[in-house]
Amino acid sequence: MRRDAPALPETQSPPLAPTSRMTARFDAALTRAGFSGAFGRDLLLGVFVTLVSIALLYSVVVLARAEETPFAPAAVAVLVTLTVVQSLTLCLRRRVPLLCLSIVAAAQLGMTLLLPADATFQGPAPFIAAYTCGTALSLKRFIRVLVTIALVFGVCGAVFALPPFASLAPPALVTDPVIAGLSQVVSAVLVFGVAGLVGNDVSMRRRYVHQERIRLVERERERVNGALRAERTRMARELHDIAAHHLSGMVVQAGAAEKLADRDAPALAPTIGWIRRQGKETLENLRMVVGALRDPGEYPDGGRGEAAGESDAPVPGVAVLDRLVETERELGVEVVLERSGPELELPPVADVMFYRVAQEALANARDHAWGAPVRVELARGERAVELRVDNDPGVEREERAKTSRGLGLIGMRERADLVGATLETGPTETGGWSVRLVLPLR
Repeated sequence: MRRDAPALPETQSPPLAPTSRMTARFDAALTRAGFSGAFGRDLLLGVFVTLVSIALLYSVVVLARAEETPFAPAAVAVLVTLTVVQSLTLCLRRRVPLLCLSIVAAAQLGMTLLLPADATFQGPAPFIAAYTCGTALSLKRFIRVLVTIALVFGVCGAVFALPPFASLAPPALVTDPVIAGLSQVVSAVLVFGVAGLVGNDVSMRRRYVHQERIRLVERERERVNGALRAERTRMARELHDIAAHHLSGMVVQAGAAEKLADRDAPALAPTIGWIRRQGKETLENLRMVVGALRDPGEYPDGGRGEAAGESDAPVPGVAVLDRLVETERELGVEVVLERSGPELELPPVADVMFYRVAQEALANARDHAWGAPVRVELARGERAVELRVDNDPGVEREERAKTSRGLGLIGMRERADLVGATLETGPTETGGWSVRLVLPLR
């Protein structure tokens, strides 16, 4: 029977910082307003940057008028148009970052034509476009793009300082084309270069954090898989014990029947002898196959412990829950066991599964809710058998064993899936913990 692989346990997320909470609220507000995609949010950013850039440009025009070097009305109209185009181009920054940066840089060159050779106007758009391009491109490629932009700005700055382009803009304090070109190079490097390098550094840090998260997930997956392998090996040992117990009894009874058949019904001896031989062969094959699932070197002497006859010992089940509860009481845990319903005989694997789930639930309560009372209920009905282990809130023991028994919840779920049972775990309304196991009876 095919069963889906168990999911990885969810780790508890750390509490959000105030800035993270503010970002999450802002993100939720944008989603409610209909700006859920990258393009829509970037378009909203472009509109906001347009308003800010127009306000900055207006202050530049007013300042030039106050210094008695006003811009021509046509130049102001072109500057406004270039500013709007440059800002709204940010809606493409995450789809085609290099194209977005190219359009922003071209618009900036147009503004350079209309400004004095020793002056520059920078809105937020060049910084944002360069930052985004830095996050999207590799460092080597971005440096090539930056060098190209700086050279173009330098050449255009020097050319725009020469007639007849110089007459299109207000008079400049610096009229040397070389100095004007160098100033444009420095300006391009400071605007596009610094923002782009910051973006590239942020991108590298994000990739590093992403790789660390992947490694953490891989380590967690290995831990879970290791715990599952250990739990399945443990179940294989118990399956071996169950089969060994019943088959050993079959072999013993068949041997006794064979001896009786010699006196009472000699004709039955070959048949019973065949049963005995088949049972013994089945037991040996089962030990050989399931034994391969054991931990290597677990029983190097070929035995199963101190006593050679331990392999024939009965496996724990719901019949010995009282003994398990008594052991917990001796450890200082207040445990109450309640049974209800008729005494039904469960299949061996299911019987062991109920016992192990109760054992793990009690151990978890002892370790993580020390001092809290525990209630164990075993209800047997006509259609299902239910085991429920509830504990009240307690304190975690500082002296508990540091070596983990494994991923207890995953092991319990693995056992429940093996026999088609349903396992439900989670906190209770009072702050404690509840484990509920239900096995339908077919």
